Amino acid sequence: MKKTIKLIFLCAIIQLFAVNIFAQDKSKQIDKLLSKYNEYGLFNGSALVAENGKVIFKKGFGFANMEWNIQNQTDTKFRLGSISKQFTAFLIVKLSEDGKLKLDIPITTYLPDYSKANGDKITIHNLLTHTSGIPNYTDAPDFFKDKSRNPYTPDEFVKTFEKLPLQFTPGEKFSYSNSGYFLLGYIIEKVSGKSYEQYLQETILTPLKMINTGYDHSYSVLKNRASGYEKKGKTIQNAPYIDMSIPYAAGSLYSTVEDLYLWDKSLYTNQLLSEKSMDLLFTPYINTGGNDFYGYGWTIKEAYNNSKNKIKVIEHGGGINGFNTIISRIPADKDLVVLLNNTGGTVLNEMNDAIRSILYNQPFDQPKRSLALELLDVFTIKGSLTGLDTYKKLKNDPTYNIKEGDMNRVGYLLLMGGKKKEAIEIFKINVENFPKSGNAYDSLGEAYLADGDTKLAIENYSKSVELDPTNENGKKILAEISKQ
Repeated sequence: MKKTIKLIFLCAIIQLFAVNIFAQDKSKQIDKLLSKYNEYGLFNGSALVAENGKVIFKKGFGFANMEWNIQNQTDTKFRLGSISKQFTAFLIVKLSEDGKLKLDIPITTYLPDYSKANGDKITIHNLLTHTSGIPNYTDAPDFFKDKSRNPYTPDEFVKTFEKLPLQFTPGEKFSYSNSGYFLLGYIIEKVSGKSYEQYLQETILTPLKMINTGYDHSYSVLKNRASGYEKKGKTIQNAPYIDMSIPYAAGSLYSTVEDLYLWDKSLYTNQLLSEKSMDLLFTPYINTGGNDFYGYGWTIKEAYNNSKNKIKVIEHGGGINGFNTIISRIPADKDLVVLLNNTGGTVLNEMNDAIRSILYNQPFDQPKRSLALELLDVFTIKGSLTGLDTYKKLKNDPTYNIKEGDMNRVGYLLLMGGKKKEAIEIFKINVENFPKSGNAYDSLGEAYLADGDTKLAIENYSKSVELDPTNENGKKILAEISKQ
């Protein structure tokens, strides 16, 4: 019997040792991966990865403040953008569990002054799942220019969109709307009798000891706060200012990778919510496209593990001036990936997929330099001829990749900078590489229209609509310019 006990004990020790060795190997792979993304200018921030509920990797990359060469650390505070939505959804479900509101009745029940023509048709469930039909305020043409820098009270800002025509019948389909989550914050204040910030602090942050998370106020002196930057080609600029009363319950929180690990751990317990209420957060209510669904403040989809079995992935990304973020959870294995970046939009989804592949011992694509960013500098400084020559030299270089979204952004940067001919050439490169993309042709059509070439604008808008029959804006522009 004693020999059997010793053997069992020895096997357990060997197994634990093997687990630690594998975890160390994965940690090294993740470090190598993220270091390469940092080298290529695609990641500047903090990362944390947990496997089976235990942290196997956490590290800062690049600078929290570039003027003072202050390094990013694992306790650096980043603006979260739309990761904030999962906290807002949690607070709403908590109020529901406490019997203070119902999810399936009109929002005018709690906001009696809200436009009844719209509000009587919309439920809190619609707001939570982006099925309300309320236009997304950040999509308004004048938003960044006329509104984003000005302070508003929740009551004042709600009035800017409450009477806008609904885009569709509530519940009919999914359309991402920051307006809906802004309204949820306003409802939290009305129902709880407390500010959104106070209710968040008392309900989630204090109980979970998330001392490095909160509502970000620009005027606050906040220790270890990362500065926000944006990339223009290879050039780094300070991100444009946004008043934090604007993102509000849709995107105004800050946190660290370590605090988000505490948040993740709490979601496996019933410390703050009952199991029944917790299930409400992670139910796939509405298809958002492909195999992705939306719950309450979370996207739910499927991926594959190392046995090629499907596993549920629950995640959400965020983007706000100067910051790009993602939190990705695999509840079945208690795996977690948190990436917080402070140089604007980047390839966090690609990085997240690669880390997941490392966790499950699967192959993944190695990081590559962005050809679009390389071309932006050349086209801007040296013009189209040198830019096209550079493109021909680098397009087959295996260290570079061509991404439709990157090329499209570069084209618009050139267009907005008054370099119409250069923008046209970039959009032509995009069409060449993505000939089945309606969006690529739409952008090229827009550039030709801006340059005064109506004939080629019509030709490309027509191709865009042919490839993408849902391109209503393209149809509208095409109809207008065809009359000329």
